[in-house]
Amino acid sequence: MNDNLDERLRFIFGRRSIRAYSSAPVSEATVQQLLAAAMAAPSAAGKDPWRFIVVRNRGTLAQIAGALPNGRMLAEAALGIVVAGELPAAHDQQVGYLLQDCSAAIENLLLGAHLLGLGACWLGVYPREQRVDALRQILALPPTVIPVSCISLGHPAETKPPRTRFTPDYVHFEKW
Repeated sequence: MNDNLDERLRFIFGRRSIRAYSSAPVSEATVQQLLAAAMAAPSAAGKDPWRFIVVRNRGTLAQIAGALPNGRMLAEAALGIVVAGELPAAHDQQVGYLLQDCSAAIENLLLGAHLLGLGACWLGVYPREQRVDALRQILALPPTVIPVSCISLGHPAETKPPRTRFTPDYVHFEKW
């Protein structure tokens, strides 16, 4: 990793997608802290359209894992948190704002998990209609609620080195 990067940012670089978990449970108090961190995210016009479904049931986790092509690790995770957005609650009832708000909450949740020593992996759901429909059915979501992602969570059974994917060619100054 680049030695010129500020050491204080190492925490962010250390957050990696973890797909292997130990069998240790995650406490309810920890889940509540993660949800509080998620809901500390910015939201367009302060609308907070995010909604969270905490899933611990092994059968439900296996169903969700089966519905998400890259979600096999959910079947072994201590829990999953589905991050969804309630469209009528979003700023101007716009999907774009809902997605931005939910994405900010997801990143807070991922950073919070890393800070608390947990492993987590962001699994995309929206805009894949097959995935959206599957999660709507599995979780009995109302039609106005859009499942955006599912986060697998647990105590990590793998470690990955810190990194950044910084690419100077992706940065433009003043104009394209």
